Parts: sequence; C-alpha cells; structure tokens
Amino acid sequence: MSPLVAHLAQRIVEEGAISLSDFMVDALSHPQWGYYTTRDPLGRAGDFVTAPEISQVFGELIGAWCAGVWTAMGRPDPVDLIELGPGRGTLLADALRAIKQFAPDFDAALQVHLVETSRALRRKQADALENLRLARAPSWHDELAGVPPRPAIILANEFFDALPMKQYVKIGAGWQERRIGLGDDKATLQFTLKPAFPLRLPLSLADVVEGDVVEVSPAGEALAADIARRVAGQGGAALIVDYGHSASTAGDTLQAVRRHEFHGILDHPGETDLSHHVDFGALTTAVASAGARALGPIPQGLFLGRLGIDRRAEALFLGAPPDQFQAILGAVRRLVHPAGMGLLFKAFVIANAELPALPGFVATDGPI
Repeated sequence: MSPLVAHLAQRIVEEGAISLSDFMVDALSHPQWGYYTTRDPLGRAGDFVTAPEISQVFGELIGAWCAGVWTAMGRPDPVDLIELGPGRGTLLADALRAIKQFAPDFDAALQVHLVETSRALRRKQADALENLRLARAPSWHDELAGVPPRPAIILANEFFDALPMKQYVKIGAGWQERRIGLGDDKATLQFTLKPAFPLRLPLSLADVVEGDVVEVSPAGEALAADIARRVAGQGGAALIVDYGHSASTAGDTLQAVRRHEFHGILDHPGETDLSHHVDFGALTTAVASAGARALGPIPQGLFLGRLGIDRRAEALFLGAPPDQFQAILGAVRRLVHPAGMGLLFKAFVIANAELPALPGFVATDGPI
C-alpha cells in the first residue's frame, strides 16, 4: 500500500466514504504524495503532452493574442500577465519571445505572474524564462488570490480539466453521489454511492434518464467567478483553453492517464494524471453572475485559424529540411484538425464587459 493510499484509507475510516472531489485533491495536490507536487508529468518521458509542448506556434499565437488584448484594454502600463498552472513554462516562454519581437511596448509594460504549487515545476519554469530579459522579474504564487489586483491578462491552458469535481448518478426519482470507500480488506479503494440532495440542473440536462452521470465542478465554477470579478473590477481578460463540452451534458468523463495510457481511476492515486471534460456551460453561468462577459467557447482549430496559424506555419516551412517540414506539418495538424485537438479542445474568454471585440472572437461568437 502506498503512503497516499494509506492516507486515503485512514481518512475513509475516520470520515466515511469521501467525495470524488476530496479524492482528487489528495491524489493530485497532496503536499507529500500528490501527483503534481512530486513530478514533472509532461512530455514523452512523462504521462501526457499539452499543446505548448506540441509546437512553438501555439505559444507564439497566444502571445499575439495577449498583445491584441492589451491594445483593446487601452495599453495599460504596468499590466499583469498571469498563467495558471504553467507546466514547464513552455507556453509563457514562447508567448514572451513573440511579444518581444512583435510588441516591444507591451513587453516593457509586463509583469509576469505564475500561479504554481509544484516546487519542481517552478524550477523548470524559472529555467524557461531565465534568458528572456524581462523588464520585471517574474513572481510565483500558490493561488490567484496572491496576485495583487491590477489590469491583467490571464492564461489557463489545460488547467480547469484537473480541478476537483463531483459525480452524481440518476437512480430512480433521485440522485446518488459517487464517492470513494474501502473494500472488505480495508485497504482497497472502491467506488460507492450515497444519497444526495436534489440537483438543480440546467435546461440542457432536463432529459437525463436512469443511470446517467452528471458532473459538477464547484472549484471550476468558483475560479471562473473569481476571474470574472477580477477582470470586471480591474480590467482585462482571461483565455481558457481546455477540452470539454460547450453546454452542460450528462456523461462520465473522468479519466486517469499514466505513461500516455489510460488506467483505472483508483489504481495508482498520486501516480496518474486525473482529468475530466470542462463544462463550459457552467463556467458561462458563473462568469455572468460575477459581472463579466463570456466569449465562446469556440473550437481550438477555429480559434488558432483566426489567429493566423497557417501563416505562422508557412513562415516556419521556409528553408526547413524535409524531416523538419513534416514535423511542423504534423504538429500544426494535431493542434487544429478535428480528429486531433481542433474540435474537442475549446477557447473560452472571460472579459471585462467594456472591452471591444477580442482577437479570435467576433461579436456573434457563442458556444459552438
């Protein structure tokens, strides 16, 4: 039994079956044994790969997007550039290099903030930013609340999909919450059900039937509302890029990934990545209730296309040897093609309501 499983088993003995949300918090973020606090999970040698690791073009286009938002904000100086869960710092490094080249005034106004709890990843982020000659030294924070309130552009790439969530199963006329308990041996984790209070469901979930699973992420909705209040009060916008559904829908989307393969949710807690589809419909409701404007979600392929991924790829093609040409082509295709990340992954913006149209979005853009 691993130390984390022993810890979880003891919690269950003392508290009874724990919520899926509590399980995810310990499995991913426990200060000693949590998945994100003990390792670098990214890359071929890790467990999964994110868009910034696939191609530099992704980060460069996000940098261009940030520069466009800064202009729409009226070019405030200083302005915060905040990333939630920056991974190895690849996205920020690529974005900042593009900003330095094409928007030097924006570069000079920037104060970079990284919201990261993993000390191992903080070191890699510092290495990634070390040679960029930033006008102001970057700052690290354990949570967004630690960043002083000021006009800001906020980035969150594949961050909301790992926030804790709960699952409810439709049983008869009511709902049962899916929880984590112990097997007969008192050492094996297993799923169990516990009666739950009636759920207040959006109209898109009015047709749920027996056995359907509904997922709710109070942590995700609370964070979206916090971001909305920040940009509504201080000015700015946040870009969330993640995989999920545009409107609330039923379905069990929780998955565990280890070494680029799917594993059982309870098999290796603390050693596998846990993630789920983001409910952008719920985020939209949270944003509106906090006084900001939601843009999208729109498919990642459409968003990157509007930002000019074809033109940027063509620039990289010039003079590239055949093997490199194919690598660039394959990476770009993976980012934008519907069979890759182009359709399932979405771009979603939380914006100050007074901002004009922002890059990649038009006035009519809503959920697609």
